[in-house]
Amino acid sequence: MLVEGSNERPEVVTIASEAVFKTYEQICLDKLKEIGKSTAEKWSFAMGYQHRSSLSKVIRRIKQKYPNKLKIYESKYPRLYEAI
Repeated sequence: MLVEGSNERPEVVTIASEAVFKTYEQICLDKLKEIGKSTAEKWSFAMGYQHRSSLSKVIRRIKQKYPNKLKIYESKYPRLYEAI
């Protein structure tokens, strides 16, 4: 704060922030981690889609690119997905 009659200059503080870019698959995994263990239907509704199978291609890409970040419970129907 400057006081009238003062010859002081305000200090300029520059905060450098690194931009973190995420792929859509990583964004989807973050949302799944936020909502917890879920079906594809609940996961796609949480991502803002109106149909339950909207994330099917994204789930396939996640299984290919990040197989260690997604746990799939296939013994149960409907399948449950969990982000690790």
